[in-house]
Amino acid sequence: MTHPASLSRRQLLQASAAAAAGLMADSVNAGTRTDAPNPGADPKKDPFGGFTVGVQTYSFRNFNLEQALQRTADLGVRNVELYRQHVPLDSTDAQIKAVKNLLTKNNITPVAFGVERFTKDAAANRRLFEFGRNLGIRYFSADPDPDSFDSLDKLVAEFNIGIAIHPHGPEGNNRLHRWYSADVILAAVKNHHRLIGTCLDTGHLIRSAQAPHNRKLDPADQIRQMGARNFGLHLKDHDNTKRVDVVYGRGSLDVPAVLRALREVKFMGYIAVEYEANPNNPSPDMRACLDVFREAVRKLG
Repeated sequence: MTHPASLSRRQLLQASAAAAAGLMADSVNAGTRTDAPNPGADPKKDPFGGFTVGVQTYSFRNFNLEQALQRTADLGVRNVELYRQHVPLDSTDAQIKAVKNLLTKNNITPVAFGVERFTKDAAANRRLFEFGRNLGIRYFSADPDPDSFDSLDKLVAEFNIGIAIHPHGPEGNNRLHRWYSADVILAAVKNHHRLIGTCLDTGHLIRSAQAPHNRKLDPADQIRQMGARNFGLHLKDHDNTKRVDVVYGRGSLDVPAVLRALREVKFMGYIAVEYEANPNNPSPDMRACLDVFREAVRKLG
């Protein structure tokens, strides 16, 4: 069953009354945090090894925002990358306040938002950044048009919100996505503002090995290529034979290798667990993914 995504008037009023004292600060943006993750953290004290781990709420696309946040909290995760179905881009200030109250109620921080397209329309891009500042995010995961970068250079500097370019896997007509790999993204951003980088997606990188493309893009190597321009990561595994997302380790994903590469590049961004299979009940598989993540952290030390 697909539930309504936007907040109803009843939900808005409930959320507004729930946690008025604890709104998320707009100033927690890229480059200004004082609580940046420490990838060398003691796994006995921090099962995520110092990484900022969250959920891409697209995983809960068949649920409304309140249900998605409750399920995220139930997983023991305290960060999210929000999806536009859960927080529409045309939300009013009152609706954004209600969203923030729901986040506070569930003790969850909105780290990022996306995936959003940006174009050469500077005014439209500015509206997106104003939305992001109001929400209190640090990054947009993004699919920007190549002619948007001049606008984005100015906006990331002004708003201190990073643009994290997100690759997709093979599209219709057997075409590769325009930002399908680290080398393509890096070539496009290297001469632009330091806050324009990437949010790689391990599942889509794995999908690029599907015929007829046969591009074997190793996620750990892709992370190393991006280096300091790694702002986010959608962590997922994919079975190219069945063409479906699977629990980590049941497809091609080597979680310890990915985490090792992130530590090598001194990654300070966010890792979003995104699970596209079983949309009516993804939590059990997502919980299994997080167990694999924690075990990888424990082994890496």
